[in-house]
Amino acid sequence: MQIQDRTTSEPPSTAALENAIARSQDYLLSLQTPEGYWWADLESNVTITAEVVLLHKIWGTDTTRPLPKIETYLRREQREHGGWELYFGDGGELSTSVEAYMALRLLGVPASDPALLKAKQFILSKGGISKTRIFTKLHLALIGCYDWRGLPSIPAALMLLPDNFPFTIYEMSSWARGSTVPLIVVFDKKPVYIVEPGINLNELYAEGIQNVKYELPRHNDWTDAFVWLDDAFKFAESNNLMPLRQEGLKAAEKWVIERQEATGDWGGIIPAMLNSLLALRALHYDVSDPIVDRGLKAVDNFAVETEETYWIQPCVSPVWDTALAVRALVESGIERDRAELVRAGQWLLDKQILNYGDWSVKNKTGTPGGWAFEFENRFYPDVDDTAVVVMALDVLKMPNEPVKQAAMKRALHWILSMQCRSGGWAAFDIDNTQDWLNALPYSDLKATIDPPTADVTARVLEMSGRCNLSLGSQSLRDALLYLAGEQEADGSWFGRWGVNYIYGTSGALSALSLIAAESHQRAIERGAAWLVRCQNPDGGWGETCESYKNPFLKGKGDSTASQTAWALTGLMAAVETMESTNAATSTVGARDAISRGIAYLLETQQPDGSWDEVYFTGTGFPCHFYLKYHLYYQHFPLTALGRYRTMQSVGASLVLT
Repeated sequence: MQIQDRTTSEPPSTAALENAIARSQDYLLSLQTPEGYWWADLESNVTITAEVVLLHKIWGTDTTRPLPKIETYLRREQREHGGWELYFGDGGELSTSVEAYMALRLLGVPASDPALLKAKQFILSKGGISKTRIFTKLHLALIGCYDWRGLPSIPAALMLLPDNFPFTIYEMSSWARGSTVPLIVVFDKKPVYIVEPGINLNELYAEGIQNVKYELPRHNDWTDAFVWLDDAFKFAESNNLMPLRQEGLKAAEKWVIERQEATGDWGGIIPAMLNSLLALRALHYDVSDPIVDRGLKAVDNFAVETEETYWIQPCVSPVWDTALAVRALVESGIERDRAELVRAGQWLLDKQILNYGDWSVKNKTGTPGGWAFEFENRFYPDVDDTAVVVMALDVLKMPNEPVKQAAMKRALHWILSMQCRSGGWAAFDIDNTQDWLNALPYSDLKATIDPPTADVTARVLEMSGRCNLSLGSQSLRDALLYLAGEQEADGSWFGRWGVNYIYGTSGALSALSLIAAESHQRAIERGAAWLVRCQNPDGGWGETCESYKNPFLKGKGDSTASQTAWALTGLMAAVETMESTNAATSTVGARDAISRGIAYLLETQQPDGSWDEVYFTGTGFPCHFYLKYHLYYQHFPLTALGRYRTMQSVGASLVLT
């Protein structure tokens, strides 16, 4: 759809706005499940699906799944340049392309296939297998297409370090921990499996297979000490000198088994699930073992199958989707006690996690009360989901209000106990900040820790303001100090979990406008001004994932429905605050930007009430792993339209008064 550029815009007509809201509400309600929740596809790059092909080949379960459809999926996702992308429009990425190539070969596609010849050319132009990430090399090593000598060692004795030791596995982020503990077993055993069809990928070594140096990269700085340490570990391994090896392997096996959900999941994320199944395979578990059977079925539950394709989601997001959908519907005018929303509220209440998880290892004072992202993930509730669920419950009128209020109170107490020493909040853990871990050769995704972030901290502050839940004076002061310190020189905030500065700035403005309007008025004005400056000529907002690598691209990119909605909600919060506090800065420019942004959403809405979006606007690991939430470009625009209608009606009331 071609959207005209607009430098100014009259506010959209009331009729057009009401019509857009009603159609969006109807569309969103049509997606609700009979059980009460919302759950849309969560898309990443093709490596997740490629690794599932490998997993089933290793377990011998490939003939019991519709894996041939993956060939169609992978061919569809290949781009004209021959490679596969990390995110839409990135020009292709080396490791992603190598894994896709591997999967197609495992599915029986010959190296002489035109698509693979094109892929080979792309891969070699980027440096070939030797330049891929550690985890790509791991998967190749499992089938003899790379040598284990080129992968780092992970001493099994790490599992035995006491809690008071300077480093334990609990200094790793929850996602890194859930993926690494099973890999302790795999990296120790160094298995090489015979699969059908047997393949080699010698053609993908740019230097020629006979010239490959199986070694860890060196950077000629202090981080090379980790490579020297790895050399020592390898010497100890080859001479059977690794201390407490068997005890560590037993502890890792026990840890993996204890953390499997009844549904078969591990940590609610595919990397932890696949790695746990690889560990069990390396320990010679049988495919018919109930633990393995549950695990494989859990992977199946993450699959999306159509008539022609079959692909795997990296995670599932029903709690997150449901809470955000509820908020959008209520804020756009749906009755608080409507049956569909009450059903959603009850489903959310039933998903509150009331047992202690990994978070309690470092948080000795907290009591359970959080929510996770997925259907089942009792060990890993997160602060972001919990705050959003609390805000969703707050807008609902439930049949048993005391039960709802008790759940919200438990959640508040848990969130408060998760505040980090810096004053901010992280997603899953407290004070998970040992940044040296990202310098390990193993940590080439630079996502081994879970430090506090501006966007999660802002979410907690927004929850406090919207729900009138006190954080306590000291906690509030610390949080505001942290959030103010995270503001960039240009007025924006970094977005850890959404792309990128538009996401972070929207969240910070939404929070500060509610809870610190006067004390942080200048920060609010600067954030709003940044959003106005990066609005696109078509009235929308967009930001490329590349902004994580290149600061020049902050706030720049093709307009999307989700990012436009984020910018609008942040701007509207800022404008209302600036006008209510009689700020010296004029809001005329911001109001005009809002009108143009709303016009963009109205123009890009589809006849059925939905919006479309090709870009990835969710973030897994900055620079390395991105997500496309298929519900983001439905409920966020509806939220923005609902808040705009409220802002307009309040403004009209003030004029009449």
